[in-house]
Amino acid sequence: MTKNRPPTQRQLRIGEELRHALANILERGEVRDPAVASHVITVTEVRISPDLRNATCYVMPLGGADTDAVLAGLRRASGYLRRELVKAVDIRVAPALHFEADLSFDRADKIEAILHRPEVWRDIAGDDVRPSDADHDPEGQ
Repeated sequence: MTKNRPPTQRQLRIGEELRHALANILERGEVRDPAVASHVITVTEVRISPDLRNATCYVMPLGGADTDAVLAGLRRASGYLRRELVKAVDIRVAPALHFEADLSFDRADKIEAILHRPEVWRDIAGDDVRPSDADHDPEGQ
């Protein structure tokens, strides 16, 4: 049975170092895969396993376009990226890289849409305030 433990400080530190190094490699355009080379890719987070042998890299192409193709390209280039990360980050064992789409942007948009629904405004502010009232100055200025 695996326990859902929070990451250690070491995992957080190494994950952040890997995120910066991976972002730099992608920014420099060193990956020749056409699906990767043709997009600006944001690396939002790298989560590393407790044994430091596996790293899940959360990425999103700019604007969210062609996410599946970009993920496939990154998976094809994972061997190259792994070798480059070992050169850039002082770690003993190069972690296996697993790429996933970062869905937090989509979740944030959904939450934003929910918060702007009229019934939510009514529940938060009371019956006398409507979303249209909050968009302008109450004195009409």
